[in-house]
Amino acid sequence: MRQIVLDTETTGLDTAEGHRIIEIGAVELIRRKQTGQSFHTYINPEREIDEGAASVHGITLDDVKDKPLFADIAEDFIRFISGAELVIHNAPFDIGFINYELSLLPDTAPAVEEICTVLDSLALAREIHPGQRNNLDALCRRYGIDNAQRNLHGALLDAEILADVYLAMTGGQITFLADSPEIDFNQAQSSQPKIIRSKSASLPVIKATEQELIEHEAWLDFLDKEAEHGALWRNLDREKQGK
Repeated sequence: MRQIVLDTETTGLDTAEGHRIIEIGAVELIRRKQTGQSFHTYINPEREIDEGAASVHGITLDDVKDKPLFADIAEDFIRFISGAELVIHNAPFDIGFINYELSLLPDTAPAVEEICTVLDSLALAREIHPGQRNNLDALCRRYGIDNAQRNLHGALLDAEILADVYLAMTGGQITFLADSPEIDFNQAQSSQPKIIRSKSASLPVIKATEQELIEHEAWLDFLDKEAEHGALWRNLDREKQGK
Protein backbone atom coordinates (compact mmCIF):
# COMPACT_ATOMS: atom_id res chain seq x y z
CA MET A 1 0.00 0.00 0.00
CA ARG A 2 1.65 3.20 -1.21
CA GLN A 3 0.53 6.52 0.26
CA ILE A 4 1.73 10.03 -0.42
CA VAL A 5 1.24 12.59 2.35
CA LEU A 6 1.02 15.95 0.60
CA ASP A 7 0.71 19.66 1.28
CA THR A 8 0.79 22.80 -0.85
CA GLU A 9 1.30 26.51 -0.26
CA THR A 10 -0.47 29.00 -2.51
CA THR A 11 -0.64 32.67 -3.43
CA GLY A 12 -4.14 32.95 -1.96
CA LEU A 13 -7.30 31.06 -1.16
CA ASP A 14 -9.31 30.84 -4.38
CA THR A 15 -8.44 29.55 -7.83
CA ALA A 16 -11.43 31.50 -9.15
CA GLU A 17 -9.33 34.60 -8.49
CA GLY A 18 -6.38 33.12 -10.37
CA HIS A 19 -4.40 32.07 -7.31
CA ARG A 20 -1.65 29.54 -7.91
CA ILE A 21 0.53 26.99 -6.13
CA ILE A 22 3.96 28.20 -4.99
CA GLU A 23 5.19 25.13 -3.09
CA ILE A 24 4.50 21.39 -3.07
CA GLY A 25 5.82 19.01 -0.42
CA ALA A 26 5.10 15.29 -0.30
CA VAL A 27 6.51 12.26 1.53
CA GLU A 28 6.05 8.60 0.69
CA LEU A 29 4.67 5.90 2.99
CA ILE A 30 4.69 2.22 2.10
CA ARG A 31 2.90 -0.14 4.47
CA ARG A 32 2.64 2.73 6.95
CA LYS A 33 6.37 3.38 7.07
CA GLN A 34 8.17 6.45 5.75
CA THR A 35 10.51 5.38 2.97
CA GLY A 36 12.68 8.50 2.89
CA GLN A 37 11.43 9.30 -0.62
CA SER A 38 9.93 12.75 -1.01
CA PHE A 39 8.96 15.37 -3.58
CA HIS A 40 9.56 19.04 -2.90
CA THR A 41 9.66 22.09 -5.09
CA TYR A 42 8.99 25.81 -5.06
CA ILE A 43 7.10 27.18 -8.05
CA ASN A 44 6.99 30.54 -9.79
CA PRO A 45 3.27 31.43 -9.77
CA GLU A 46 3.65 34.22 -12.35
CA ARG A 47 1.52 36.52 -10.16
CA GLU A 48 1.62 38.43 -6.89
CA ILE A 49 1.24 36.66 -3.55
CA ASP A 50 -1.49 37.96 -1.24
CA GLU A 51 -0.19 39.54 1.97
CA GLY A 52 -2.47 37.29 4.02
CA ALA A 53 -1.05 34.17 2.43
CA ALA A 54 2.53 35.40 2.81
CA SER A 55 1.93 36.02 6.52
CA VAL A 56 1.05 32.33 6.88
CA HIS A 57 3.84 30.69 4.89
CA GLY A 58 6.43 33.48 4.75
CA ILE A 59 7.04 33.09 1.00
CA THR A 60 7.29 36.22 -1.15
CA LEU A 61 7.37 36.60 -4.90
CA ASP A 62 11.07 37.45 -4.69
CA ASP A 63 11.63 34.04 -3.11
CA VAL A 64 10.08 32.14 -6.01
CA LYS A 65 10.35 34.32 -9.11
CA ASP A 66 13.42 32.37 -10.27
CA LYS A 67 11.86 28.95 -9.55
CA PRO A 68 10.43 26.62 -12.21
CA LEU A 69 6.90 26.99 -13.50
CA PHE A 70 4.33 24.33 -12.63
CA ALA A 71 4.51 23.13 -16.24
CA ASP A 72 8.22 22.45 -15.74
CA ILE A 73 7.67 20.12 -12.76
CA ALA A 74 4.28 18.65 -13.70
CA GLU A 75 5.61 15.46 -15.30
CA ASP A 76 7.84 14.57 -12.34
CA PHE A 77 5.05 15.41 -9.89
CA ILE A 78 2.46 13.27 -11.69
CA ARG A 79 4.94 10.40 -11.87
CA PHE A 80 5.58 10.64 -8.12
CA ILE A 81 1.91 10.55 -7.05
CA SER A 82 0.45 8.22 -9.70
CA GLY A 83 -1.23 5.14 -8.32
CA ALA A 84 -0.91 6.22 -4.68
CA GLU A 85 -3.44 7.17 -2.06
CA LEU A 86 -2.96 10.85 -1.27
CA VAL A 87 -3.30 11.83 2.39
CA ILE A 88 -4.06 15.57 2.61
CA HIS A 89 -5.38 17.74 5.44
CA ASN A 90 -8.43 19.55 4.01
CA ALA A 91 -7.99 17.71 0.74
CA PRO A 92 -10.55 19.64 -1.36
CA PHE A 93 -8.42 22.79 -1.06
CA ASP A 94 -5.15 21.22 -2.25
CA ILE A 95 -6.79 18.97 -4.86
CA GLY A 96 -8.66 21.97 -6.24
CA PHE A 97 -5.41 23.90 -6.67
CA ILE A 98 -3.55 20.96 -8.20
CA ASN A 99 -6.35 20.29 -10.68
CA TYR A 100 -6.44 23.99 -11.54
CA GLU A 101 -2.71 23.92 -12.30
CA LEU A 102 -3.15 20.77 -14.39
CA SER A 103 -5.96 22.44 -16.34
CA LEU A 104 -3.60 25.27 -17.32
CA LEU A 105 -1.02 22.96 -18.91
CA PRO A 106 -0.70 23.21 -22.70
CA ASP A 107 -1.12 19.44 -23.01
CA THR A 108 -4.09 17.59 -21.58
CA ALA A 109 -3.35 16.16 -18.16
CA PRO A 110 -5.56 13.90 -16.03
CA ALA A 111 -7.27 15.23 -12.92
CA VAL A 112 -5.76 14.01 -9.67
CA GLU A 113 -8.76 11.76 -8.95
CA GLU A 114 -8.09 9.88 -12.19
CA ILE A 115 -4.61 8.76 -11.10
CA CYS A 116 -4.89 8.64 -7.30
CA THR A 117 -7.33 8.06 -4.51
CA VAL A 118 -7.63 10.78 -1.89
CA LEU A 119 -7.99 10.52 1.88
CA ASP A 120 -8.93 13.77 3.63
CA SER A 121 -7.18 13.56 7.01
CA LEU A 122 -9.19 16.55 8.28
CA ALA A 123 -12.46 14.70 7.63
CA LEU A 124 -10.95 11.63 9.30
CA ALA A 125 -9.89 13.68 12.34
CA ARG A 126 -13.39 15.12 12.65
CA GLU A 127 -14.82 11.60 12.65
CA ILE A 128 -12.40 10.50 15.38
CA HIS A 129 -12.57 13.74 17.44
CA PRO A 130 -16.00 15.30 16.81
CA GLY A 131 -16.54 18.78 18.22
CA GLN A 132 -12.82 19.38 18.83
CA ARG A 133 -10.20 21.48 17.07
CA ASN A 134 -8.63 19.35 14.36
CA ASN A 135 -6.12 21.61 12.66
CA LEU A 136 -2.58 20.27 12.38
CA ASP A 137 -1.27 22.12 15.44
CA ALA A 138 -4.15 20.85 17.61
CA LEU A 139 -3.61 17.29 16.43
CA CYS A 140 0.12 17.54 17.18
CA ARG A 141 -0.68 18.56 20.76
CA ARG A 142 -3.27 15.78 21.06
CA TYR A 143 -0.90 13.08 19.86
CA GLY A 144 2.29 14.45 21.43
CA ILE A 145 4.01 15.17 18.11
CA ASP A 146 6.82 17.74 18.12
CA ASN A 147 6.08 20.63 15.76
CA ALA A 148 8.35 23.19 17.41
CA GLN A 149 9.93 24.04 14.04
CA ARG A 150 6.56 25.02 12.60
CA ASN A 151 6.71 28.79 13.13
CA LEU A 152 5.46 29.26 9.58
CA HIS A 153 3.68 26.88 7.28
CA GLY A 154 5.92 25.07 4.82
CA ALA A 155 4.69 22.38 2.45
CA LEU A 156 7.39 19.77 3.06
CA LEU A 157 7.54 20.31 6.82
CA ASP A 158 3.74 20.18 7.04
CA ALA A 159 3.67 16.98 4.98
CA GLU A 160 6.23 15.37 7.30
CA ILE A 161 4.26 16.44 10.38
CA LEU A 162 0.99 15.28 8.83
CA ALA A 163 2.53 11.88 8.12
CA ASP A 164 3.30 11.52 11.86
CA VAL A 165 -0.20 12.73 12.79
CA TYR A 166 -1.91 10.41 10.32
CA LEU A 167 0.04 7.38 11.54
CA ALA A 168 -0.77 8.29 15.16
CA MET A 169 -4.47 8.81 14.40
CA THR A 170 -4.81 5.49 12.62
CA GLY A 171 -2.24 3.47 14.57
CA GLY A 172 -4.29 1.99 17.41
CA GLN A 173 -6.22 -0.65 15.54
CA ILE A 174 -3.35 -1.28 13.12
CA THR A 175 -0.92 -1.98 15.96
CA PHE A 176 -3.39 -4.30 17.71
CA LEU A 177 -3.96 -6.25 14.52
CA ALA A 178 -0.24 -6.52 13.92
CA ASP A 179 0.18 -8.22 17.31
CA SER A 180 -2.37 -10.91 16.47
CA PRO A 181 -0.88 -14.35 15.74
CA GLU A 182 -4.02 -15.37 13.89
CA ILE A 183 -3.92 -12.73 11.15
CA ASP A 184 -1.49 -12.15 8.31
CA PHE A 185 -1.50 -8.36 8.77
CA ASN A 186 0.38 -7.46 5.59
CA GLN A 187 -2.01 -9.58 3.56
CA ALA A 188 -5.02 -8.09 5.33
CA GLN A 189 -3.79 -4.54 4.79
CA SER A 190 -2.94 -5.02 1.12
CA SER A 191 -6.39 -6.48 0.45
CA GLN A 192 -8.19 -3.34 1.64
CA PRO A 193 -9.88 -1.26 -1.08
CA LYS A 194 -8.69 2.27 -1.53
CA ILE A 195 -11.22 4.68 -0.04
CA ILE A 196 -11.77 8.19 -1.32
CA ARG A 197 -12.40 10.65 1.53
CA SER A 198 -12.56 13.87 -0.43
CA LYS A 199 -15.51 16.23 -0.31
CA SER A 200 -14.90 16.91 -3.99
CA ALA A 201 -15.59 13.30 -4.93
CA SER A 202 -18.66 11.09 -4.64
CA LEU A 203 -17.96 8.41 -2.07
CA PRO A 204 -18.63 4.83 -3.20
CA VAL A 205 -20.23 2.30 -0.87
CA ILE A 206 -17.61 -0.44 -0.57
CA LYS A 207 -18.82 -3.74 0.83
CA ALA A 208 -16.50 -6.14 2.60
CA THR A 209 -15.27 -9.07 0.56
CA GLU A 210 -15.65 -12.64 1.79
CA GLN A 211 -11.94 -12.71 2.70
CA GLU A 212 -12.26 -9.45 4.65
CA LEU A 213 -15.22 -10.87 6.60
CA ILE A 214 -13.12 -13.92 7.48
CA GLU A 215 -10.25 -11.68 8.64
CA HIS A 216 -12.70 -9.58 10.69
CA GLU A 217 -14.04 -12.66 12.45
CA ALA A 218 -10.48 -13.80 13.15
CA TRP A 219 -9.74 -10.42 14.72
CA LEU A 220 -12.86 -10.67 16.90
CA ASP A 221 -11.79 -14.18 18.00
CA PHE A 222 -8.38 -12.80 18.98
CA LEU A 223 -9.90 -9.78 20.76
CA ASP A 224 -12.42 -11.94 22.61
CA LYS A 225 -9.63 -14.15 23.90
CA GLU A 226 -7.09 -11.45 24.79
CA ALA A 227 -9.20 -8.56 26.11
CA GLU A 228 -9.96 -8.58 29.83
CA HIS A 229 -13.72 -8.39 29.34
CA GLY A 230 -13.86 -9.99 25.91
CA ALA A 231 -14.87 -8.40 22.63
CA LEU A 232 -17.73 -5.93 23.02
CA TRP A 233 -19.35 -7.15 19.81
CA ARG A 234 -19.25 -10.78 20.94
CA ASN A 235 -20.58 -9.83 24.40
CA LEU A 236 -23.54 -8.09 22.81
CA ASP A 237 -24.21 -11.14 20.67
CA ARG A 238 -24.09 -13.36 23.73
CA GLU A 239 -26.50 -11.07 25.59
CA LYS A 240 -28.93 -11.22 22.70
CA GLN A 241 -28.72 -15.00 22.71
CA GLY A 242 -29.23 -15.12 26.47
CA LYS A 243 -25.85 -16.70 27.15
